[in-house]
Amino acid sequence: MLAALALSLALIGPAFAADTVDINSADAATINEVLVNVGPSKAQAIVDYRDEHGPFKSADQLAQVKGIGLKTVEKNRDRIVLKGGKGG
Repeated sequence: MLAALALSLALIGPAFAADTVDINSADAATINEVLVNVGPSKAQAIVDYRDEHGPFKSADQLAQVKGIGLKTVEKNRDRIVLKGGKGG
């Protein structure tokens, strides 16, 4: 029984990981693929904002990107990961 549970979790893990994106390191194409209601131009705006202002400190900070509102942030909160790009 425990082995079956472990196998199930192992199979679910990679599928879940594919549905998240590190907005501090991902390119625009990846952001576009993973985030809902974010097309190519908004995805590029996210990358441009990150390049200009440094890594995002919170998902809510995405609302400061032109074309991204709080509704879009809320729809994507479970998809957003903040790892890469932090200076320490």
